[in-house]
Amino acid sequence: MRARAAGTDRPHIDTALVRGLVDRQFPQWAGLPLTLVDPAGSDHVIHRLGDALSVRLPRHRGAVGQARKEQYWLPRLAPRLPLAVPVPVAVGEPALGYPWPWAVTRWLDGEAATVEGLGNSAEAARELAAFLRALWSFAPDEDGGAAGATETLAERDPSTREAIGAVAGGFDAPAMTALWDAALACPGHRGTPVWCHGDFHTGNLLTVDGRLSAVIDFGNLGVGDPAVDLMVAFTLLSPAARAVFRTALGADDATWLRGRGWALTTGLSAYTAYAATSPRVRAQTERQIRAALAG
Repeated sequence: MRARAAGTDRPHIDTALVRGLVDRQFPQWAGLPLTLVDPAGSDHVIHRLGDALSVRLPRHRGAVGQARKEQYWLPRLAPRLPLAVPVPVAVGEPALGYPWPWAVTRWLDGEAATVEGLGNSAEAARELAAFLRALWSFAPDEDGGAAGATETLAERDPSTREAIGAVAGGFDAPAMTALWDAALACPGHRGTPVWCHGDFHTGNLLTVDGRLSAVIDFGNLGVGDPAVDLMVAFTLLSPAARAVFRTALGADDATWLRGRGWALTTGLSAYTAYAATSPRVRAQTERQIRAALAG
């Protein structure tokens, strides 16, 4: 039940390893059943622990630090948010060959949001806007910088241009380049940086009985330009619902254009990394890229 190395950045994680970590570090939960959640996200291996808990182990170095970040910040943000968010319960330590901190959180019931289920929903569009307005209105205090700043579009420029070249055979490369250039050139966020989810897309939304119920995966939580969170409009919503979302959010032209840039760059990143091996991701990111181009 020790982690078998799968390269220094991606340890092998299986249920036996997770069982061993939980039983040794949190013996009060040793008797609870452990079930792999599949499919999970690209950043974590997730197991359900009993009926009320989940265990999340980072798959790679890029996700390290999320457990402690969520444990500190989510209890402070959650009371101000209109949708449920994960409730951290404990942070486990590296052990049994597994190299990083890992998290135990309260289990959130629900199914992943889908375009088929919510893409045309004006109600969902308004609920997403309300969530973001609430998150953005929670002013970072003097400790806010400890969560880190969100990434900027400029920081993604080299990798985005490389990705545009790599996918030029399947997409309109001149149109992608024009959108990217415009997003970089438009006016930046004016005013104080705000709290941003940082990875606000379809896969990080849960639904119960066909309605939005929760927002998960705050690993990219940080302070910065709110345009990063507009990517949800291009991963989930139809053009009509997207218009409702923009109106409810009150996004000006520059913010919307930067949001399209975020949808393009994150869509390209996921497409080049996973489309060849995951038909599901390929379909999602193709839609995202084309939606960003359409506006």
